[in-house]
Amino acid sequence: MKRSILITLAIAAALSCTACGKTDDGTASSRRKFTSPTEAATTAAVTTEALTEIAQETEEITTEAASEEETTAAEETTAAAENATTGEAVAAGGEAPAEDVIKTEAPSPEDPDYAPAPAKHDIAGITYIQGALIANKSYSLPADFAPGLDPTCENQFYKMTSDASKKGLYIYFASGFRSYDYQAQIYNNYVARDGQAEADRYSARPGYSEHQSGLAIDVNQIDSSFDNTREAKWLADHCHEYGFILRYPQGKESITGYQYESWHVRYVGTDLSYAIHNSGLTMEEYFNIDSYYHE
Repeated sequence: MKRSILITLAIAAALSCTACGKTDDGTASSRRKFTSPTEAATTAAVTTEALTEIAQETEEITTEAASEEETTAAEETTAAAENATTGEAVAAGGEAPAEDVIKTEAPSPEDPDYAPAPAKHDIAGITYIQGALIANKSYSLPADFAPGLDPTCENQFYKMTSDASKKGLYIYFASGFRSYDYQAQIYNNYVARDGQAEADRYSARPGYSEHQSGLAIDVNQIDSSFDNTREAKWLADHCHEYGFILRYPQGKESITGYQYESWHVRYVGTDLSYAIHNSGLTMEEYFNIDSYYHE
């Protein structure tokens, strides 16, 4: 459309130039000035050349404008597609994914997220520090102590796994309470396979295992294949919110006596779990105790 208008105007201008005339003395005159055939031919050639140049320039302008319009349309289409994708993602979940917030303030006893400390056992041979049962390489449990898995520990564990599943994570129970005799069987098998020094790095001797306390749970794969999973990271970041601590953190083997176990959590209740988690310390560091076999 723009091209047609420009060409029409150019032709009109050219015809106007050929029709108008001037008197020999340069003043305007109503009389037409008749030109010779040679002059007419020259004028026509110039006019044709001018029209051709105008047409070419008009075509270039029109092509450039069309190209700009196509580019703008493509950009608008891309933006619309991106907005639609975001909208679909939000619509699918009801809202945009929330940031993973790690709680640092312990709940009060009136709070529904509060998890009480496990029940104490009034039995000789068990060590408690600040109300927490201690079972490590320095503090043993009686051979006949067999409480089973603590009920509060079990309830809080399944509350934790339920909340994890809502975030698309699969954390499941793998091992809980172990009796003195069962731990002896496990430990002796490891010693036979790897030798005592190596077995002591990852397995407790009978009577020294947290599993015998009924307050420890192993989840998912009980080996290093669990270490770098999304579940392992979430467990380390959030288990304290349910009354658990990651008992054997990475880089703390010389303190806890055991190599890193991303799958092993210990129940202590939210009063203590928040305090230990916020401190960044292990249970040994928090209570200022050691963990090594004295024999």
